[in-house]
Amino acid sequence: MALRRIDPASDRAVYRQIADHLRADIESHERPPGSQLPSESSLVADYGVSRVTARRALSVLVTDGLAISEHGKGWFVRRRPPVKRLSSDRFARRHEGKAAFTVDMEANERKFSVEVIYVGQGDAPPEITSRLGLPPGTAVLVRRRRYLVEGQPTEFATSYIPLDIAAGTPIEQENPGPGGIYGRMEDHGLVFERYDEEISARMPTEDEARHLSLPAGSPVLHLVRTAVASGRVVEVCDTIMDSAAFVLFYSLPAR
Repeated sequence: MALRRIDPASDRAVYRQIADHLRADIESHERPPGSQLPSESSLVADYGVSRVTARRALSVLVTDGLAISEHGKGWFVRRRPPVKRLSSDRFARRHEGKAAFTVDMEANERKFSVEVIYVGQGDAPPEITSRLGLPPGTAVLVRRRRYLVEGQPTEFATSYIPLDIAAGTPIEQENPGPGGIYGRMEDHGLVFERYDEEISARMPTEDEARHLSLPAGSPVLHLVRTAVASGRVVEVCDTIMDSAAFVLFYSLPAR
């Protein structure tokens, strides 16, 4: 890669000029996702700047969501797998036997994995128990997991399920079997009617940013899904998504 020079006549700060050069390399794919960026020492030597200036340049890329810093390893171009989320199709009955996340990943030809963080009885926030039609403080089954695409965390989801539906069933297990929890609910005679999803954008909490390995300044999508079967709400799923990792796709019929 050709070394670019700092323009001393520019009113743009030196560290931002260096960041601009690195950004251009990333956007042109000269530095592909996952590749290592120049070290602070390399930038000091190449540009004749201080280590503080070099670090500020790299930090700009982190703030912009283009790079990550791995302690003891260096700075890397951030992997940002764009996943087209088939929002209006992922629960279609023709996908019977497959979880919605699996449908999305297979459609995008992505390698993925799921980390189960917690499964057990617990409390739900008041807004969740309200959606479930339960009195505040009612214990529910909590299923918390993290989804990774090609090794990168993309979603952090928590499902809340009434105990009269989940207790004594495979839904209480880490792996509930083919089709996930919805498959097990159908096994017990529940007939799904609809899935209501609400999506908003916001900045993550510290805990959410940690779970998703987000760089500073990265917004998330907050999705709340309410599953309705046999005339009642059978699950509320609260999901935090890395906004840079998804494209939301909808196909809506003309009326």
